[in-house]
Amino acid sequence: MQPTNFISNGSQNAHAQRTFRDIVNIGPHCLERFIDSTNAPEIKALDIELAGCSNLSGTYQVGRVTPPNHTIFYSLTGSGKILTPSGEYALPASSVIILPAHQSFEVQIAHFDESSATPDAINAMQGKANAVLDEASEVQNKINGEKAPQLERAPRPGQKPWDIIWLNLSDCPRWQHFFDVEHPVQHNIELSGLHHAMELLYLETNSQHRQAVIPIIQQYLQHIATPVKSTHQVRLSALFAAVEKQLQFNWDIGALVDKVHYSAPHLHRLCLAQFGRSPMQHVIYLRMLRAKNLLISTQWPIAYIANYVGYSNVFTFSKRFKKSQGMPPSEFRQRQSLN
Repeated sequence: MQPTNFISNGSQNAHAQRTFRDIVNIGPHCLERFIDSTNAPEIKALDIELAGCSNLSGTYQVGRVTPPNHTIFYSLTGSGKILTPSGEYALPASSVIILPAHQSFEVQIAHFDESSATPDAINAMQGKANAVLDEASEVQNKINGEKAPQLERAPRPGQKPWDIIWLNLSDCPRWQHFFDVEHPVQHNIELSGLHHAMELLYLETNSQHRQAVIPIIQQYLQHIATPVKSTHQVRLSALFAAVEKQLQFNWDIGALVDKVHYSAPHLHRLCLAQFGRSPMQHVIYLRMLRAKNLLISTQWPIAYIANYVGYSNVFTFSKRFKKSQGMPPSEFRQRQSLN
């Protein structure tokens, strides 16, 4: 395997001393397994554009100038460092960093010798500057498509390998809160499960098996990317947690506003922003969710389930359930039992 080097024209951030470049300087001691929409199309459901598991040693230096997507790096073993316009961050084992879209960065293995990217080598590759590829998958195609100058140095004595996983996530509403992350690095976080899920996603040829891994990846991503909740979000969460504990109660807008101490119009605005539903629509959503679970997991009579989730009239419950799920509860239960 040939070492890979690619450097484009730099971009100087007004608030930083460092000049950032689109650069790929990866030596032959580095191994990477790419996960993309061709070998794992299921990742598109989570707005993942590209991901990978990497075993790095020797030369590893990758930089992006205002990338269009969010990037997550997680250090499994060894350590590296991330350079951003706001500063330099160490990334030791069991640490994760979230880099929001449109922020330039450079990632290096610990103890990387930047002199390996010599000025002569940079000038020799400057003619490729206009060929910089915005997407990491396209960069990889470039890597596979041509040999680059030999800039690799053997791993230095005492330099430890660096094993990482990384993901490129679309700049979309799902991950919009990445822009609000105050502390990009989280230490002592356990994501080995995410690593194993990604390795399985890479190796598995059966699409159904790959699909089964997606919820695991989603759970881990939500865990590391959970934004800090505002006071309004905390109060809404507490309100509807209480509602879930008493779905049989005759909830109306008056009871909700009394419990959360908001005006009805303000509560309505907050619920639309948080859930995309009005307060009472969200109560109905929670009731239907509980009803579905009970229809699947119990043999309770439908009238009993109706009362359990707040409907004294089974006909009203059935009508509401059909509007929500497209079929009456009896048919829903029958189809689930067949499956």
